[in-house]
Amino acid sequence: MPKPTLTQQLIELIQAKPVTEADLEQAALFTLDAVANALAGRQSAPGKILLCWWEATGKDSGRQAFLMGALTHILEVDDLHRASVVHPGCVVVPAAWAVARREGLNGIALLTAILRGFEAATRVGMAVGKAHYRHWHNTATCGPYGAAMAVATLVGLEDQATVHALGNAGTQSAGLWQFLETGAMTKHLHAGRASEAGVLAADLARLGFTGPPAILEGAQGFFAAACPDADPAAVVRDPGGLWQLRTTSIKPWPSCRHTHPALDAAQALRDHVDPRRIERIVVETYQAGLDVCDRSDPHSEYAAKFSLQHCVAAALSRERVDFSAFAAEARADLAGLRARVELRLAEPYAAAYPEAWGSAVTIITKDGNILSERRNHARGDPEAPLGREEIIAKAAMLMAYGGVRDSGRLINAILALVDDGSLPSLALVDSGEY
Repeated sequence: MPKPTLTQQLIELIQAKPVTEADLEQAALFTLDAVANALAGRQSAPGKILLCWWEATGKDSGRQAFLMGALTHILEVDDLHRASVVHPGCVVVPAAWAVARREGLNGIALLTAILRGFEAATRVGMAVGKAHYRHWHNTATCGPYGAAMAVATLVGLEDQATVHALGNAGTQSAGLWQFLETGAMTKHLHAGRASEAGVLAADLARLGFTGPPAILEGAQGFFAAACPDADPAAVVRDPGGLWQLRTTSIKPWPSCRHTHPALDAAQALRDHVDPRRIERIVVETYQAGLDVCDRSDPHSEYAAKFSLQHCVAAALSRERVDFSAFAAEARADLAGLRARVELRLAEPYAAAYPEAWGSAVTIITKDGNILSERRNHARGDPEAPLGREEIIAKAAMLMAYGGVRDSGRLINAILALVDDGSLPSLALVDSGEY
């Protein structure tokens, strides 16, 4: 009898994991975070373009997943799983939400599917290796597996059909970092397309459409094509551990997650130094942080969110690092301080990544004083988690930014999914009031 493929082993692992009430409660909080991000994303320039596209095209569940996924990833404040470098919420939640609404399913079915979808996306992500991330956006390439797993769960696919779904999800994996050069809107396309790809793959599998069982480890599969230092065993490692959703981070600030450890450290130093007295600032970090976020002179709001220099300058100068911290006025105001920021690759952060995302910020003042702050983890990581009320407050802020009239009622409806409540309608994809 042939050995099961990695995809078969992954599905078996996921289906065997028990789901507790605490798991469902955490899944509801991550669902709330993703929905709030999507609603807020409507207010952005790319969000308005996406909504125009939505109104002009057919409104099926795949397109709904695309729209919601793209909107969720726009403002750079959606969740992040460190070890896989995947933003699972912007891919898995939209796919699961669209199909649960289509199938008339309630809260526990949705939340269980989301747990399983996070698991598939992040386990594949943990196996791709560091080299993959230099060219490929892990959310785009690993996300389809998670979206497909979530939808397969919701529509009740048998094991073999689920293998086909993940096989055809994986063959759609794509998403390159080239957009960073010009600050193009492509990153939002990555999340939306990954979500839609999973819906398409699972819906086709439901009708008997076959996919490659060895899409991950096959000679012409995903790892061989795009992952030079892949670790295939990571796909099924530690099967009895926590659900990967429980090890996913929720972001407190609207910038690339690679900036957050340094931003957190800089914020801790803000009350102890006058920015006008700073001679230079040294930021120590890991290689991916340098690869993605070394931008000394960002010329757009989006580029500023991917600038370690700007984020550290903002944290040292502003009481709150919110959306306004990346606008044109803030970029101009912080140009002088930003120019004094030096970035360095340093231990222990380089070796610890991606399991831990850390940074250190050292300030040298004009009179020779040295102040330093270090972070082995960022705020919002499992080691330094946001509390339930902080997550709810963040969601309320995002919903207010997105123009939601009654955020409290929508928040309560999403949190009630753990009691098998029905899914509320969302104005971005439904004719509902939200």
